[in-house]
Amino acid sequence: MKNAQEKKMDGLAEAIVPTRNLNLLYIILDCIFLAVLVGLLVWKKRYSTTLFGLFGGVLYTVVDFGGFYLMSHTRTVYIGGVLQGAGGTFAVLLWMSMSYGFTNFVFIWTMVAKDKLAKYWVFLILMWWMICPSISELGGEATITTSRTTGAYHGWMGVALVVSYLILIVILLKRDPQKAFVNVLYLCLIGVFVQFGWEFSLLVNGIRPMNGASLRTLIVNSCLETNLGMPAIYLIYRLWGRRFNEDLSRAGGEGE
Repeated sequence: MKNAQEKKMDGLAEAIVPTRNLNLLYIILDCIFLAVLVGLLVWKKRYSTTLFGLFGGVLYTVVDFGGFYLMSHTRTVYIGGVLQGAGGTFAVLLWMSMSYGFTNFVFIWTMVAKDKLAKYWVFLILMWWMICPSISELGGEATITTSRTTGAYHGWMGVALVVSYLILIVILLKRDPQKAFVNVLYLCLIGVFVQFGWEFSLLVNGIRPMNGASLRTLIVNSCLETNLGMPAIYLIYRLWGRRFNEDLSRAGGEGE
C-alpha cells in the first residue's frame, strides 16, 4: 500500500505541469534571433506585424508574471537549483514571455493576414524552435528550470475558449454565413498548430522532460492555451485593418 506522500507524487507525475530545463546560452541565442526577426520584419515594412508581436510579448509577460506567479502562485523558476524570488523570476519570465509571445503573435498575424511573405516568417520561426535547443547544448548543462501547474485554471481556459468561439461564430454568421465555418476552422487550426509547434520542439529536444503526462500536456496545451485567444485576435485584426495597412499607412490610401 502506498502512503499519502507517494500517492501525491504519483498524482503530480501524471498532472499537467509544463516544465523547461535550459541554459544561459539558449536565452542569449534566442534574444539574438528575436532581434534578427524584428530587423527583417521592419526591413520588409511589416510594422503592424511587429507591433502585434510586441503586444503579444507584453501580454504574455503580464499573464505569466502577474497572473501565474504573483496571483495564482503556480509559476516557479530555479537557477542552479535555487528557487528564485520575484526579481529573478521576472527576468526569466520576461525573456520567455517576450520570446514566445512575439513569435506566436507574429506567426498568427501573418497567417490571419495571409501575408504573401508568411511562408518565410513561419519557416524561420519553426526552424528556430527546432534548432535552437541543439545549438544551446554547446553551452553546457541546463541550470535554469521553469515550471507551472495548470490544473487550477485549465477548466476556466476551456470555458473561455468555448464562449469566445461561440461569440465569433454568431458575429460571422450575421456578416458572412457562407464563409463563417471556413474562417472559424482556419483560425482554430492556426491556434492549435502554433502552440503545437513550440510544445513539440521543446519535448523532442529535451527542454521539456518526458514523463507520464508529456503527451497529455502536448495535446491539451496545444488545443487550449493559444487557441482560446484566436477569436479575439481575429476581431483585433479586422478592426486594425479597417484603419491601417501593414506599413501603418491609412487604410484606403497608398501603401501595401
